Amino acid sequence: MRVDAPLRVHWLRHAQVASHRGDVSVTPEGLRQVDALGQLFSRELISGEVVSLLHAPTRRTRETALRLHSSMTAVFDGVAEPQVHLLAPVEHWAIRNPDIYVAGIRIELVSTAEAVAEQLPPSYLSLEQIAHLPFLRGFWGESDRIGYWVNHPNPPGEDADTVARRMLTFAVSLLDLPRDQPRRYICVTHSPLIRAFLRCYLLGYDPGEPGYLDCVWPSAQQGLTDVSAALPHCRTLLSYCYATSVRFHGYVA
Repeated sequence: MRVDAPLRVHWLRHAQVASHRGDVSVTPEGLRQVDALGQLFSRELISGEVVSLLHAPTRRTRETALRLHSSMTAVFDGVAEPQVHLLAPVEHWAIRNPDIYVAGIRIELVSTAEAVAEQLPPSYLSLEQIAHLPFLRGFWGESDRIGYWVNHPNPPGEDADTVARRMLTFAVSLLDLPRDQPRRYICVTHSPLIRAFLRCYLLGYDPGEPGYLDCVWPSAQQGLTDVSAALPHCRTLLSYCYATSVRFHGYVA
């Protein structure tokens, strides 16, 4: 009887940033932490595995993915015949931040009206008009801003359940690939996606903000479960196990 090779998907939050005032870069300390994580991931890989590094369309996820690739490559450079095939990082739209709309324009959720204005065409809205938009006013008024979005019943764009389903649909589609060799996808993304996914499919509640480089590790190696209620046209759901690259509030499922 033929046994399919394992497929593993990791949802990884980007490395440390100094703020969320726009599309900012990772800090030097964040890059050092990525180097350590690259060594950890290198020890987790299995012989014959094809490893794909995907990142969302933001600077901090791209920088995290590029540094992770270089740190893992450095480990393999010291091996005479590496047994894994590490692919170069690629931007992927499926793991982008939630689609939120202001005046017909998709924006990234950021921490100031000025950072929103930078994403809009000139003279679209004044800073005062942006600051008084109901969703953004509530978002900026919360200490846990991402929690405000996760639990909002009707945000101006994608809600948490929609984002979680987008992630799941993408992950399940990977089962369409030939299963003749092990495959691993390391998806560098953002905390809204991780929190939405955990709440909808894994924990059943929002565990709060993950740390930088915290990671959810779904696996499709075995024990596939039917999810017709969640995805009517999907044959199977990846069986989920939860772990972290560092520590995620002590929750393990």
